[in-house]
Amino acid sequence: MLSRNRAGSKFGGGGVASQSATNADRRERLRKLALETIDLDKDPYFFKNHVGSFECRLCLTVHQNDGSYLAHTQGRKHQTNLARRAAREQKEGRDRDGLLPGMGQAVQVRKNVVKIGRPGYKITKTRDPLTRQHGLLFQLLYPEITPGVVPRVRFMSAFEQKVEDPPDKSFQYLLVAAEPYETCGFKLQAREVDRREGRFWSWFDEDSKEFWVQVLFKTEREERYSGVPGLAPSGPRR
Repeated sequence: MLSRNRAGSKFGGGGVASQSATNADRRERLRKLALETIDLDKDPYFFKNHVGSFECRLCLTVHQNDGSYLAHTQGRKHQTNLARRAAREQKEGRDRDGLLPGMGQAVQVRKNVVKIGRPGYKITKTRDPLTRQHGLLFQLLYPEITPGVVPRVRFMSAFEQKVEDPPDKSFQYLLVAAEPYETCGFKLQAREVDRREGRFWSWFDEDSKEFWVQVLFKTEREERYSGVPGLAPSGPRR
């Protein structure tokens, strides 16, 4: 890329553009390209948080404006993660249709398995005594679970489900699947989940056939500064 009247070049001559100018031009081109192909209202991974920043729920990145987010969607990281997600879902044979609205409602998954109903469950509100993070503890009972099967967990955005229309981006869903039971979908606030070790975890007790899942949400400060190095707290308060 060449530009006129840059430092170190003759008047009217073409000087080599700086790295920052080149990057800015590239981001603008990517933004225009993305605007032609992407409708943010239908993007399942696009989320505007409570402080006005934009998040990519696929890559767990934070962006200050829609242009930055759109440029990100055309980048290598986002495209690679899209390919990985598609490959994983194809391998696991997951069916996203059939999510019922409301906490604790089941998702009917169309597989060649005779479903025996919903598991019993209990939900407890929790709060970490050190970090003061709010969260939820899920306990699900699977007395007739298929031998060798361990329940699986994943999060689903409001735009991925097919029942609630229009989708409400203020919510997300936690899905728990274990054959031969129906998959359970729990409706949660669309807050960022703390995925650090010891914060988000699951455990299956094969003796009691009880499955535990803990979800802790990031604090308001962590959500606000998660994309700013050095500002978000990295450990519990003392």
